[in-house]
Amino acid sequence: MHAPPTAPRTRRHTRALGFAALAVAMLMSVPTAQTAFGEEAQAVPGGGDLGPNVHVFDPSTPDIQGKVDEIFKKQESAQFGSDRYALMFKPGTYDNINAQIGFYTQIAGLGLNPNDTTFNGDVTVDAGWFDGNATQNFWRSAENLTLNPVSGTNRWAVSQAAPFRRMHVKGGLNLAPDGYGWASGGYIADSKIDGEVGPYSQQQWYTRDSSVGGWGNGVWNMTFSGVEGAPANSFPEPPYTTLDTTPISREKPFLYLDGDDYKVFVPEKRENARGVSWANGTPAGESIPLDQFYVVKEGADAATINAAVEQGLHLLFTPGVYHVDETININRADTVALGLGLATIIPDNGVTAIKVGDVDGVKLAGLLVDAGPVNSETLIEVGPENASADHSANPTSLQDVFVRIGGAGPGKATTSIVVNSDDTIIDHTWVWRADHGEGWGWETNRADYGVRVNGDDVLATGLFVEHFNKYDVEWYGERGRTIFFQNEKAYDAPNQEAIQNGDTKGYAAYRVDDSVEQHEGWGMGSYCYYNVDPSIIQGHGFKAPVKPGVKFHSLLVVSLGGNGQYEHVINDVGSPTSGPDTIPSQVVNFP
Repeated sequence: MHAPPTAPRTRRHTRALGFAALAVAMLMSVPTAQTAFGEEAQAVPGGGDLGPNVHVFDPSTPDIQGKVDEIFKKQESAQFGSDRYALMFKPGTYDNINAQIGFYTQIAGLGLNPNDTTFNGDVTVDAGWFDGNATQNFWRSAENLTLNPVSGTNRWAVSQAAPFRRMHVKGGLNLAPDGYGWASGGYIADSKIDGEVGPYSQQQWYTRDSSVGGWGNGVWNMTFSGVEGAPANSFPEPPYTTLDTTPISREKPFLYLDGDDYKVFVPEKRENARGVSWANGTPAGESIPLDQFYVVKEGADAATINAAVEQGLHLLFTPGVYHVDETININRADTVALGLGLATIIPDNGVTAIKVGDVDGVKLAGLLVDAGPVNSETLIEVGPENASADHSANPTSLQDVFVRIGGAGPGKATTSIVVNSDDTIIDHTWVWRADHGEGWGWETNRADYGVRVNGDDVLATGLFVEHFNKYDVEWYGERGRTIFFQNEKAYDAPNQEAIQNGDTKGYAAYRVDDSVEQHEGWGMGSYCYYNVDPSIIQGHGFKAPVKPGVKFHSLLVVSLGGNGQYEHVINDVGSPTSGPDTIPSQVVNFP
């Protein structure tokens, strides 16, 4: 299924698959499952406790600061460790809290509205563990809290895979580490920052459907969609790319407390969204009781996970690392698969970790898929090959779904994410072939392709894809849109020959196939740092057909410290980078 299509795809309004999925879901909602021999198998139970790695606090919990500090001490520099944590705070007011957040730690309020859970204090990410450099502050999150920062400004110095969602900061937000060392880009969504956001040394950032009191500066690429208070569009100087609205968005599902009962809230889809979803109090959407979820805990196997989905349960992965020896198949419409605390799935024996059917409204969220040592052809597939159903009314979404190949140990995958289903929303993903840690090297963690989109009308908001051996992103579907793209080409290419693509010098970071008639992108950057062989030349960062319906806005390429160079920005358009100075080459609009 991995060969690219040979002709442009068109939408086919096929409903038969949807009706079939509904019939299957109705049949499988019974409390037992049938074996191949007609015997009844034990049903997978729904609900239950949240496991040992979810820590739930209320304002009367003794020594909250001590427990938070204990977890931070373990996780501060555990970049490739195996511990996972979720710190959950019941509605109420918490005084004198400074929650420092390390690797694989999620902090979140348990209210339906961020204002239900208030810290008179801070939720802090800094970079003391890495000598004041925040470029490796990955894999952590803050969600659904209100902060009254002690100093008036909260510090959230992160880079990739560190979302700041559904947060209300009654003050400013500083995105740089103490000392203002480098940080390399992050993501804010559905958040209200009353004061100014100060990026300082942040190289790039994407903010969606939020409200800010001001925005301090920009280095290379600051992109906004649907943000009240965002600076005016002015790329390249200052480097602001601003869309008044986000064409389609649906916020990430989240766990909350309804009285004493845990539920998962699933926000509804918004079109032409602007500002936070919770401004008028209760957000619009659906609440699903916890007893309708299989609460997945460490030690669970793929067979049990699949049985749970088949009998009609959603999935709530508690913080942990899960090895699967067969694919997790989600073929029921509207299934929620939500991970807490950066829950991590590792496919064994070269299987695909997750496959989603060509059905409506599946929500994958809060998961890290870590490639195993045996090559997987794919790690995540959304829809089968030649998927054709119309999901425009109720699309599948991937939110805070991250992929890693190598770093924690050897890993290989030919293509990380393949999107075949039409209308899919990819909302904040970091797809990363490791450039440091354990088990990495040009062939050691071989991964040729990052994201391949075959489906029509797919929207990516916050697409971070880095270091693949060939194309980082390939797009074959019609009417695709990307708002914000961040890329680095693979550092570890041994020489020019290793990256040569026929007559072209290197593989584009983002390639739209020649068959495509309509495509659009905003706020997109590719950077090279060929430190093994600094003489490598990359022909261009972007490649696309020159057609009236193919449009790009605010493109840039950067040579980091002169380690490798680009000849052009897109196709043969745009000036080359040159010399040791890290100065972007830019194209405001293409064509």
